[in-house]
Amino acid sequence: MEDSQLLDEYIELYMSSIKYVEDLVSEPTKAYHLSFEQYLIMKEIAEDSSVSLIDIARKRRVTRGAISRQIRVLLKLDYITQEIDPNDRRRLILNLTPNGLATVHEINPKIHQRFASWVETFGIDNSKQMLALMNEFRHKIMAKEVKAAQQK
Repeated sequence: MEDSQLLDEYIELYMSSIKYVEDLVSEPTKAYHLSFEQYLIMKEIAEDSSVSLIDIARKRRVTRGAISRQIRVLLKLDYITQEIDPNDRRRLILNLTPNGLATVHEINPKIHQRFASWVETFGIDNSKQMLALMNEFRHKIMAKEVKAAQQK
């Protein structure tokens, strides 16, 4: 298969499937005025009571600015608060408000139900195979990017 045909097929797959999956994943969060990404930040805060904006950015391999934009929305919606770390006054710890905690607890089962229905439709073996291919792709691309950055 020549590269241009492969690219065309990827674009078609992206427009018809990958983009659609992203919309489906974020559906349970829409009623709470959240993106799926913002929900994941809240979930991480719920799981780690000492997490900071920088911790989340580092873990996701994105800029502080990218996480900061998401944090601003969560602050405005009164889902999270920030407080100064008593051990390092330069660090801000993120906490869920009672409303934020309730929201995470309401969204979690909806996300699990949605995923379970996909696995039921697609099949467990196909789901595992798809995840394995996506992980292989991610690891190879990341290794290639790290190597390119080191050569600069």
